[in-house]
Amino acid sequence: MIEKCLIIGLGQIGMNYDLTRNSEDFVYSHARAFSMHPEFELIGAVDSLEIQRESFKKYYGLPTYSTIIEALQEDKPSVIVIATPTLSHHAVIKEVLASITPKIILCEKPLAYDLDEAKSIVDSCKVAGVQLIVNYMRRADPGVIEIKERIRSGQILEPIKGVVWYSKGFLHNGSHFFNLLEFWLGPFIRGKIIDAGRLLNDQDSEPDLQIEFKHGKVLFIAAWEEDFSHYTIELLSPSGRLRYEQGGESIFWQSTQDHPTIEGYKVLKIDSEVISNDMNRYQWNIVNQLAIALLGKHHNLSTGIQSLETLQAMHQLINKR
Repeated sequence: MIEKCLIIGLGQIGMNYDLTRNSEDFVYSHARAFSMHPEFELIGAVDSLEIQRESFKKYYGLPTYSTIIEALQEDKPSVIVIATPTLSHHAVIKEVLASITPKIILCEKPLAYDLDEAKSIVDSCKVAGVQLIVNYMRRADPGVIEIKERIRSGQILEPIKGVVWYSKGFLHNGSHFFNLLEFWLGPFIRGKIIDAGRLLNDQDSEPDLQIEFKHGKVLFIAAWEEDFSHYTIELLSPSGRLRYEQGGESIFWQSTQDHPTIEGYKVLKIDSEVISNDMNRYQWNIVNQLAIALLGKHHNLSTGIQSLETLQAMHQLINKR
């Protein structure tokens, strides 16, 4: 069965990230991913800005609407994508659920800055019987799934220690890597702020933190987005070193070997194994996993409940509970 999809919000992730790239080798936006995937039919989009609606009509040849209620009067999509600013997620989802009951809602991260709003979103979807998925897109990447399997199988041995560089807000962008490390290392156990860092706005900040997950301990260090983007994870294990570089566009594994000249010592191999990834098509991978989720099969996406747990842990750390 082909599932009809409506996108609400035509900003960067909604449409613009790959708008000037004509190759199917780059799938960064919801619009391109759903328009390409054979299991879905993209039927239109909602945005308050006329210039965004005109761009969507030009590139995709599909209807656009200035309001949600207008769009839902025209059709009843089974998949709703929420790609509006974080502060609007709660109100947008309430408006959607007041009109229709889709099979699934794919919401941008984080669910909300306010923890009560995030809980309300999760509860509302549960009561309505709607699957809620949050777009932590790295969890759908083949390289990320391969790392999880290596940790599960013991190829990457415990104990694991690591360092994360993030920027653009702990809740906003840091949540990507917090959620990813929960995927790899298991649930959050405890943590503490090392340096409070700077306050970005009333909703977010950039602290340095020490965080313990079930299977590892990681330092989160804030960088400076205004100077350059830098998103990396380095994990050390008794069996080697993992480097997750450029936000996941490059992944390297260095296993250990005996020291070439000193008996009894081990060192990392000079040559790194490249772990294949598909970050140039990250949104395609999300939609592919959504198709699996709609069949009731196991998927690697972050559910509403899992994403709420991410936020609860992060709020506990920054004392915003």
